[in-house]
Amino acid sequence: MVNRWLRLAGVSLVLAMPVRAATPPVPLTVVMVDDRFEPDRIVLHAGQTYALHLENHGKDMHEFTAPAFLKAATIPDKHLLSNGGTDIVVQPGKSATIVLIAPGKGEYGLVCADHDWDGMTGTIIVD
Repeated sequence: MVNRWLRLAGVSLVLAMPVRAATPPVPLTVVMVDDRFEPDRIVLHAGQTYALHLENHGKDMHEFTAPAFLKAATIPDKHLLSNGGTDIVVQPGKSATIVLIAPGKGEYGLVCADHDWDGMTGTIIVD
């Protein structure tokens, strides 16, 4: 009888504990303009969840091409990824948001695959 009472008391304590909500993703906006990223240096924290919002303010289609970064990051919903998971394509005047968990520390290259020749490059730093 005592064991039963202790088990019921334990269940009551667990049910009375507050439930912590998941931490919302940190919003991060990158604007793509003909032909640059703003900002072109992105600093993230390893293991942090981000809502990466890409806005194309240019007149051309642009790509957020970061193969090593996108493959190393944890991305629950990969439907926005293109070209085998190496980039995110954003049409002129459009935007896209992808939720991801930053990978381990490192430095990753960022380019627009169609406009890197014109200087549309950047760096993603995970610390």
